Amino acid sequence: MNALPLTLMAVHAHPDDEATGTGGVLARYAAEGVRTVLVTCTDGGCGDGPGGVKPGDPGHDAAAVVRMRRRELEASCGILKVSHLETLDYADSGMMGWPANDAPGSFWRTPVAEGAARLAELMRRYRPDVVVTYDENGFYGHPDHIQANRITMAALEMTALEMTAPTPKVYWTTAPRSMMKRFGDVMREFGPEGYEPDPEEAAAIAEIGLPDEEVTTWVDTTAFGGQKFDALAAHASQGENIFFLRMGRERFTELMGVETFVRVRDTTGAAVPENDLFAGLR
Repeated sequence: MNALPLTLMAVHAHPDDEATGTGGVLARYAAEGVRTVLVTCTDGGCGDGPGGVKPGDPGHDAAAVVRMRRRELEASCGILKVSHLETLDYADSGMMGWPANDAPGSFWRTPVAEGAARLAELMRRYRPDVVVTYDENGFYGHPDHIQANRITMAALEMTALEMTAPTPKVYWTTAPRSMMKRFGDVMREFGPEGYEPDPEEAAAIAEIGLPDEEVTTWVDTTAFGGQKFDALAAHASQGENIFFLRMGRERFTELMGVETFVRVRDTTGAAVPENDLFAGLR
C-alpha cells in the first residue's frame, strides 16, 4: 500500500484553463482525499484588462492583468479545493500568430528542455500518480497549450527512470464529438439573437476533440458542477471570453457535468472505457 496520498497533477497553460477542462475532476478528487496539484505555465498577461480592454489596445496594462489574474487563479483554486498551486510564470504567448508568440520570455519561445526541467522538479517533489494536460495540438491549436503538452511529456521522460513508484497514468483532455455538436446548439441558444456561426468556424468546432468511441475516460463530475461554475466565475476579468457563464449553473452542469480524456500512458492495465482517472490505482 502506498503510504503517500494519491496525487493528481494537472498541467495547464493559463489562469482559468484549470476550471474549464478539469474543474470537475479537481473538485471531485479533492473531495475524495486525493492530493491535487495544479501547475499553471503562463501568467495570463494576454488576457483582457479591466473593462474588457484587449491586448494591443490603448490602456491594456499587461502587468496589471497578470496581478489581477493571479488573484483570480488563487480564488478558483480555493473554490476547487486544490491542494497545491504551482506557477511557472512564463509570459503568455497569446493566440497563434500574435506578436506575443515571439516576445522575449514567452512560453511559446521557451526551449522545451528548459520548461520540462522546471516541471520535472515539481514531478519529483509531488510524485503524481496521474498527470493531465492537453493533446499535441493543445486541444484547439493554442500555442501555450501545445507547449504545455510538450513540456509535460518531456518532463515525464526526464523523470521516468527516477520514480520509485510506477510511472504515472497520463491523460490528455478531449471532448467527444457528440458533445461538440451539442455545444454548437447551445451557442445558438445563448448567443446573440439570430446568431449563426460562420460555416468555417462551425466546421472547425466540429473537428475539435475525438469520435466518441476513441474517448477512453468519462468522469462524472455532475455533483461538482456548482464548484466548477463558481471557479470559472472567479475569473471575472475574462468573463467576456467565457461563453459557458452565460448558461447559468444548471444548464452549465447539464452540458459540462462529465469531463472526458484520452489515456495515453498506463501501467495498471485498467480496462477502457473507464470512469475514473485512478482506475487500477485504488
